[in-house]
Amino acid sequence: MEVACAAPTVICCRCSPTQKAQIVRLLRHTQPNARIAAIGDGGNDVGMIQAAHVGIGIEGREGKQAALAADFSLRQFSHLGRLVLWHGRNCYLRSATLSQFVIHRGLIISVIHAVFSALFYFAPIALYSGVLVAGYATVFTIGPIFSLVLDEDVSEMNALKFPELYRELQKRRSLSIKTFLTWVWKAIYQGGVIMFGGIVLFKGRFVHVVGITFTALVLVELIMVAVEVKRWHPLMLLAQVLTLLIYMACIVALSSADFIEATFDIHFMLSVHFAVRVAALTATSTVPIWFGKLCTQLLDPREAAKLA
Repeated sequence: MEVACAAPTVICCRCSPTQKAQIVRLLRHTQPNARIAAIGDGGNDVGMIQAAHVGIGIEGREGKQAALAADFSLRQFSHLGRLVLWHGRNCYLRSATLSQFVIHRGLIISVIHAVFSALFYFAPIALYSGVLVAGYATVFTIGPIFSLVLDEDVSEMNALKFPELYRELQKRRSLSIKTFLTWVWKAIYQGGVIMFGGIVLFKGRFVHVVGITFTALVLVELIMVAVEVKRWHPLMLLAQVLTLLIYMACIVALSSADFIEATFDIHFMLSVHFAVRVAALTATSTVPIWFGKLCTQLLDPREAAKLA
């Protein structure tokens, strides 16, 4: 048992179903930081498959009992490499990026509201109307952010050709407390810059600060998505373009006199002064973060980046 717990792979031969499940439970108990995957092809492997963190069933001559009880079903054992090295890699990296981006999207607008409230003596005044908040959480950001599930850091051929790349994922550096705090810092910095800058740059009317800060907020999210993309997919570009077109259409609609509460001043938003102020806020919010990311990639590149 001591040897089995120290081994990276354990093969159970001529064991009863109960013994196989007990070995998996023992490995989970002795290695709490490890993730145990159980692979079987028969009905006597069902207990072992269900006791592991991840169960993989192979359809074989012994039937489909193992495949039906498992988390993943394979027709051949040789497909296991593609499942782990390619699909598993993409699933982990995409889930890590997407989950942290969703946190960043919600936190940055919360920081903007908090700074706005603090600057105006914590008066119960909403900076953005409900229409803008709902639009920000849906049509203005959902397309570009969720298009990140199409991102790839390496090609499938390189992922299968260099299994060593998977070792970097086992260190869990893409989704950790450090990366979470990094994204929190990005949201606090960008939200503070957008709000403080909007207060300094707007003139006279409250609707101006709403137009400047909200436009800068949407552009910052789109640029942050572009910064995180490793390989562009046509649908990613389509999501970016469609989001900009939808936002421009909403500017026209929300500035119309027919709208109950005019949110934007269309004449001001078509002026050079507006474009300069939005460009200044967007650049101040994104360029330092992009530069820091570029320096990190040059000084400490990831293993996958060396194959590009």
